[in-house]
Order: sequence, then C-alpha cells, then structure tokens
Amino acid sequence: MMWVVVGVMSAVAAHASTPNGDPEAGARKNALCIGCHGIVGFKTGFPEVYRVPKLHGQNAQYIANALSAYKRGERSHPSMRAIAESLTEQDMADLGAYFESAVSDAPPRPRRSSPDAMPGKSLVDRGGCQACHGANFTKPLDGSYPKLAGQNRDYLYVALRAYKAGGNPRKQQWIGRTNPVMQAMTSQFSDEQLQAIADYLASLPGSLATLQRSGLH
Repeated sequence: MMWVVVGVMSAVAAHASTPNGDPEAGARKNALCIGCHGIVGFKTGFPEVYRVPKLHGQNAQYIANALSAYKRGERSHPSMRAIAESLTEQDMADLGAYFESAVSDAPPRPRRSSPDAMPGKSLVDRGGCQACHGANFTKPLDGSYPKLAGQNRDYLYVALRAYKAGGNPRKQQWIGRTNPVMQAMTSQFSDEQLQAIADYLASLPGSLATLQRSGLH
C-alpha cells in the first residue's frame, strides 16, 4: 500500500538525520522522565486519565522521534511539549538510547488464553499493522516504529484515538497527532474497534516495562 511505502521512506529519512545516542548520557538526563515513566501504574490526566506508556525497552529512534514531534506540536500534550521544548536533538537521542538499553530482567508476560480469538486480532490484520510493527509487534520493521506488544492498553487506546483525531483540524490542536500513516489506519475504525485493537496488543507478550527506582512506590 502507498501509505506503508510513505511511512517507510519517512522512517529512513528520520533515522538518517538523528544523532547517535549515548545511553549513559541519557541516564543522567532522564530526571524529568522518571517522575511519570519511572513509576509503575502512574497515570496522567490529559486528555483523559490513563496510564502513561511503558518506555523501558522501547526503540530509541521511536522515542527520539516522539519527543521531536511533541516539540514541534505534531503531538498534543501540554506537559510533554514543555519538556520536549527544553531538549536538544542530542538530548532526545540520548534519552532514546537510555530507554532502549534499560530492559527488564523479568520474563515477558504470558499471553492471555487464545488472544488470536480476540476481536482485535482480525482488526489489526485488516489494518495491515504488521507491515510496520512486525508480525509479533515486538520487532518493528524499522526502529522509528514503536514496539506495541504488552504496552498499557489504556495508553494504546488514547494514542490510537489521538491519531484518528489528528485528521480533524478542530480536534488536532487539543488531542491529535499528525501522522498521515496512522491517521489513514485509524480513520477506518470506530472508537469501539480501536479499543479492541488496544486490548489485543496489550494482551501480547512483550519486553516493554516500567523500571521503578528503589524508593519510588
């Protein structure tokens, strides 16, 4: 499909323009990140209450790209934009390298019983999600795409709806994400179907985690 080709070309271009990240430098720069992403079960309240995404084990390039999108206003979230505006491209690359390298020692959560029978399975097949995010949603085609397996289901649902809203200029300023590939994918589904997709992806075993520092409870 043309939107898949465009997405791949955009990912390659973004990868080529991003500086190399240093995970040790990122570990020294993540103080503003761990206040939310370093607490298991932490929830944000914009645009609704949901658990923030698990970042430890996520692809470095994706994290750097996401931070850049918040900085440019292509993703709408007041606190994330404020943080991103204070970061240089090197800072973003370093933070991405840190989170990618900071993986959990815990084994992946086992699948729920018969996840392939969940309604979301047929919907991700219909949307062609595997073309970018990989057949098992743990090894995307390119590092600029996120791992999705095992991500918090409420975050996934809010993110999918944000991409869908990104195609509406009246909504984009407040809750949208401007990504033509994801807008094309999400626009074909109802909110109920997007919830089913989020439920399915969250049920899959994956390596994403929230690593909580000792002393944070």
